[in-house]
Amino acid sequence: MKGLGDLSNIVRHAKQLQQQFERAQAEIAQMKAEATAGGGMVKATVNGRGELIDLAIEREVVDPGDVEMLVDLIIAAVQEAQKRAQALAQEKLGPMADGLRGLGLAG
Repeated sequence: MKGLGDLSNIVRHAKQLQQQFERAQAEIAQMKAEATAGGGMVKATVNGRGELIDLAIEREVVDPGDVEMLVDLIIAAVQEAQKRAQALAQEKLGPMADGLRGLGLAG
């Protein structure tokens, strides 16, 4: 019945990985990533899920005659903050992928 023992170990290990994954997801949700654009004139902050939670715009960059530039700066700051949040999440979840590979469940 060696096969059942191996299966039991795999199930136990999978449950541990699931608990670690759930803890990591909760930690990721609390993380914050910031990025700026326009030499710091626009600053975006996102949470670990990449959701925009704060946006700061310096008065000097607000030009009613050039709204397109402001839009571009906002988009750039938000996208960079989202990339940073994604990198933080990947860093946090990376060790779990190693655990799944050990079970033969990930490539």
